[in-house]
Amino acid sequence: MKQLFLLRHGEAGFSQGSDFQRQLTKKGRENLMRMAEGLISTLKSVDLMYCSSSERTLETADLIGKHITVKESIFTREIYQGDMGDMIGILEKTSPSVESCLFVGHNPTISLLLAHISAEHYLGLQPGMMAVIDLEISDWKMIGFGTGSLKEIIQ
Repeated sequence: MKQLFLLRHGEAGFSQGSDFQRQLTKKGRENLMRMAEGLISTLKSVDLMYCSSSERTLETADLIGKHITVKESIFTREIYQGDMGDMIGILEKTSPSVESCLFVGHNPTISLLLAHISAEHYLGLQPGMMAVIDLEISDWKMIGFGTGSLKEIIQ
């Protein structure tokens, strides 16, 4: 069984620059560190991480990466700019050998992705929240509506 971890970036402040350049707040970093420390007992590593290339998601990935092993990372602006269909497209291209995938992104898209894959009602992930989904697929090309079960929400 494959697993997907959907993580909304930590709390970000407002900046003088563009939305893409927004950085995590002190509270956002602290909350992510606390969550990541709690993951150590249950999640030691992931095979692959997809991450938006915005500043706040890069910071989020860096903080999480200090507590779990990420075997391979792919950073792309497509997660920042894309819609849910684009996110499904990214996941469909994942190698069948990948058993666990961490996906670090933004709302509302990451919450829509959770609702779509789990066939659950929309649950708005707050900054720094992670959804753990057990996937009932053998190949990432099969990911889609109702192909996973929401196992837990971690914050």
